[in-house]
Amino acid sequence: MLHNNYVVDSSGTMSALNSNQPTPDFYVGSVIPAEDLRFRDAFIKDLWEAVCTHHVLLKAPRRCGKTSVMEHLRASPQHGYSVIYENVQDLVHPADMFLAILDNFRDQHPSLFRSLVKGWKTVTDWLPKVDEIEYGEVKTKFRENVKDYREQWRVHGDALFHQLRALGGPVLIIVDELPDMLINLKQEDPKLLRDFLSWFRDKRCDPVPKKDSVRWLFGGSINLSSTLDGMALLDRINDLEDIALPSLTAGQIEAFVSEMLGSRQVAFEKKVPARLRELLGRPIPLFLQMLTQDMYRSWRSHQRKLKPADVDAEFARFVTSTAAQDKLQHYYTRLAKYYEEPALTQAHSVLNQLCQIGDNGASRSALMQLVDATYPPGKLPPIHERKRLFLQLMRDLENDFYITEVTPERYGFASGIMKAWWRKHYA
Repeated sequence: MLHNNYVVDSSGTMSALNSNQPTPDFYVGSVIPAEDLRFRDAFIKDLWEAVCTHHVLLKAPRRCGKTSVMEHLRASPQHGYSVIYENVQDLVHPADMFLAILDNFRDQHPSLFRSLVKGWKTVTDWLPKVDEIEYGEVKTKFRENVKDYREQWRVHGDALFHQLRALGGPVLIIVDELPDMLINLKQEDPKLLRDFLSWFRDKRCDPVPKKDSVRWLFGGSINLSSTLDGMALLDRINDLEDIALPSLTAGQIEAFVSEMLGSRQVAFEKKVPARLRELLGRPIPLFLQMLTQDMYRSWRSHQRKLKPADVDAEFARFVTSTAAQDKLQHYYTRLAKYYEEPALTQAHSVLNQLCQIGDNGASRSALMQLVDATYPPGKLPPIHERKRLFLQLMRDLENDFYITEVTPERYGFASGIMKAWWRKHYA
């Protein structure tokens, strides 16, 4: 029986048909090139349509392919846009973001960079020939020659917006991990954060996007809304169209496993892809890639038909592997960075509980009782405030990909791999 590009024999074994199609690569940490990005065509089309009329906030958990989608936008631009990408995760000041944009213009669009700085005396007074500038040198020379570049960040930001709009053609500026930069800024200088967000919103909204040649697409893998809401700053980003990167569907997960194994001439029982999907739960694409690659390596070592039991064995090995530890530890340590007390202690209590129970999860009421028990004696807030804080905690954990609502008002771990790993190391 034929099944897409595979044949299934009477025993339920799947094998690849001979094909002239190239064998797809595994990507286990690096950004996926535009030509190899799969299952995202419809989403990217929708994203371009949104960019044509709005500034956009693209949200997705880490390791789920957000940066690969952004790379696709940069490498395969549409609607005449010139696309610039920068990651601002480690930046702590608005002026540094502006310099990152200049540097990446020079690196990604050298000819456009010449037009960008034309007539901009703050830059041209010290700028040598563009062709002589190496990557990273623009920001270095700017800092050396403009000593007050941080104190005068508004002036330089205004100039950057003016120069961008004077280019004549549409420009899309992708700023990845903006929430991290804003959290860094909050820790360094809360007043500067407020001033920057207000200024930045005003610049984005005048003129309105439909009449502007500049578009901004911000990426974030943490819950920006909660951070800003706690500072009464949520209205500073209400002009952005909020778009979430969708999770891979069950069919897409199974198709990926089938194609990656089948294209390498691996024989496997028909139930193998479904079993891997069941163990993964809500999939983190990086771990889907890694576990499928481990299945291939196991077959290559033993040269026998893969069965669902082999998936179980590889999954158990993967959870305890150094490779998984390196990737998953981030999800534990990031809680301390982004969750303040008492939410940090409460988040650990919820996750420690959920990793030890079955797939049906725990009820909202049971988890609220668990959270209430974390308050010190005599420090229990009023019921309405406890409920508000609890629901905010659950939204944050869900938006940050730790948990999911498995059935109405019942929660469980979002990722099967993360659940097994958390239970082994932290429960």
